[in-house]
Amino acid sequence: MRLLVAALVAALALLPTCASAQHSNTSEGPPRSNPALEQFKTLSGEWEGKDSRGKPVRASYEALASGVVMERLQPEGEASMITMYSLDGDHIVAIHFCSAGNQPILKTGAVSAATGKYDFQMERAYGMRSPEELHMVELSVTLPDADHVTQAWTNLDHGKRSTNTISLARKK
Repeated sequence: MRLLVAALVAALALLPTCASAQHSNTSEGPPRSNPALEQFKTLSGEWEGKDSRGKPVRASYEALASGVVMERLQPEGEASMITMYSLDGDHIVAIHFCSAGNQPILKTGAVSAATGKYDFQMERAYGMRSPEELHMVELSVTLPDADHVTQAWTNLDHGKRSTNTISLARKK
């Protein structure tokens, strides 16, 4: 038992050294970014609004240390959904964890400037039993100013497209 405790103490003593060595080997400067993703980071905070059916919606945004922006969308009376926005080269990728139980991955065209309008197209989706199943195929995000966001989510369900538009204002 004493040998086990001594080995554990020795291993724990090495942790700070290993952690700093690992950090110095992988430290290549700040996470990659571009002005468009930086604009998404300015959304950090709490939001509220309505969808195109008049149903209340709450949202929150958080800029994570990795450079990813996490959005939590909570339509009233429905399960919440999470969308993660990150960079893939000069594209923004949105991975949407849908209340329908699938995970579509949507991607913009090449972006190099903060334009305030970002159109995403589905690249692929995970968690679907059939391609006919309800899933998101397009997302348009419009940021007209620092306190307003409009999202137009287009889904495909058994060959029929429909769009739900969500208008959000920053919670004061």
